[in-house]
Amino acid sequence: MAEEKTNVMRLLDQKKVAYVPHQYDVSDGALDGVTAARRLGVAPETCFKTLVTVGTSKKNHVFVIPVEKELDLKAAAKAAGEKSIEMIKQAQLLPLTGYVHGGCSPIGMKKRFPTVIDASAEGLAEMTVSAGKVGRQVTLSPQDLAAFVGAEFAAVAK
Repeated sequence: MAEEKTNVMRLLDQKKVAYVPHQYDVSDGALDGVTAARRLGVAPETCFKTLVTVGTSKKNHVFVIPVEKELDLKAAAKAAGEKSIEMIKQAQLLPLTGYVHGGCSPIGMKKRFPTVIDASAEGLAEMTVSAGKVGRQVTLSPQDLAAFVGAEFAAVAK
C-alpha cells in the first residue's frame, strides 16, 4: 500500500526538494522528539523539533532545534531581533499554524513566519523534521529546508 503524503510532502514535491519520508508508531502516546528519533533510527542531534514563539513586538517566530535540546530564549530573542520572546500557548498552535502539538512542521504553516534553524544543523548532511502529522517525519538537507522556509541559521539551542 502506498504511503499517504502529507501536505508537507506535497509542498516539497511541488518545489522538487529531495526528501525521505518516515512513519513511526505513536499508538503508545509517546510524542517526544527523542522517542521519535529512536523509533526512526536517527541520531537525536539530527532530529529537530519546531517551536513557535511570540516576541515583545507581538510577532511570531519559529525555531527549529535538536529534539534533545531546549530553546535558549535570550539567544532566540537576539536572533529574532526581539527584546524578549516566549513560547506560545499550546491552545494557540493549531489556529496559528494549522498544526497540532507533536506534528508541527516549519514547512507549510498557515502563514510564513520568520524562522531560525539552530546553527548545529548547518554542518549536517541531512536533518529530520516533522512532516506535519504526528508520527510522520521527513529527512532533507538543512540548506534545502532553510531555502524553502526562508530561514537563517543561528545558535539558539542549549
